[in-house]
Amino acid sequence: MTDLATTPPPPTRAQPVRRVDSDWVRRNGVYVALALLVAVNVVITDNFVDAGTLRLQLIQVVPVLIVALGMALVIGTEGIDLSVGAVMALAAAIIPLYVGYGASVAILVALLAGAASGTLAGTLVARVGVQPIVATLGIMVAGRGVANLMGGEIKTIREPSIVSLGTGSVLGIPYVVLIAAVVAVVVWFLVRRSTYGRQLVAIGGNARAAELAGLPVKRVLTTTYLVCGLLAALAGVLLAARSQASDPTKVGLLIELSAITAVVIGGTPLSGGQVRIVGTIAGALLMQLITATLIFHNIPDSTAQMVQAVIVIAAVYVQIGRRKAGS
Repeated sequence: MTDLATTPPPPTRAQPVRRVDSDWVRRNGVYVALALLVAVNVVITDNFVDAGTLRLQLIQVVPVLIVALGMALVIGTEGIDLSVGAVMALAAAIIPLYVGYGASVAILVALLAGAASGTLAGTLVARVGVQPIVATLGIMVAGRGVANLMGGEIKTIREPSIVSLGTGSVLGIPYVVLIAAVVAVVVWFLVRRSTYGRQLVAIGGNARAAELAGLPVKRVLTTTYLVCGLLAALAGVLLAARSQASDPTKVGLLIELSAITAVVIGGTPLSGGQVRIVGTIAGALLMQLITATLIFHNIPDSTAQMVQAVIVIAAVYVQIGRRKAGS
């Protein structure tokens, strides 16, 4: 009788050690980080879950969130817009100049200035062929200079309708937060449910192939930068309304860093072809919460800027690792 116990077992291969999926990290890391930071603050920060504290965080994140939504569209086309901070300053500087004609006129002119700036950037990129970083860098410098010439010094805004826009609320929800929520929904719909959104993603994936397929590449690119400029101007208007003042030297300063960081850690790749709106919202909230956490514990705001720089470098590294793994 054969002794089965002496039969040698079949050779087995060593099981490879599973690595963390960089694509999963890119898509979901922002939500994990946001949840962890909230949990940490609940433990270490006094009155963090207080309604007033949470309300203040939502109000403060609005400008970055609105700018980041426009930036996400531009990055989805494999572009970049460095002029958003200058456009915010320009819009805020316009408000005091035209407020004598009424709040509606002042806000409309400010938004039109943002749309015109975005159209100029889109035209330079799509029709002239200037690199996005060069075109928007030039507009950033020129726009900030024009804002300083128009605004000069800090100007107080006392128009009741504009003050109410920045400080009022409905059912306890600030107007600025409601406006940001509406903007987020509209941008999400444009990306996920409209022809424009599908064309934008196709152009970001391969602009040459999209052009050969008959897509209106130049028109979509111009429209995308226009929307980004319009949203930056809206953020400038809301920030001026909330602070009840216009300071062209400070409004929107370095907000492009926060916006790009929010978009990148939210999962939208710098290589284009994808736009993650919900991830961008989570990224903006994470950036705001990092800054607030440091301030709560008496750490200088400059440290928050350094933390943001480290985060965006890490997010880009994850994206590069993903592309190498897929090649």
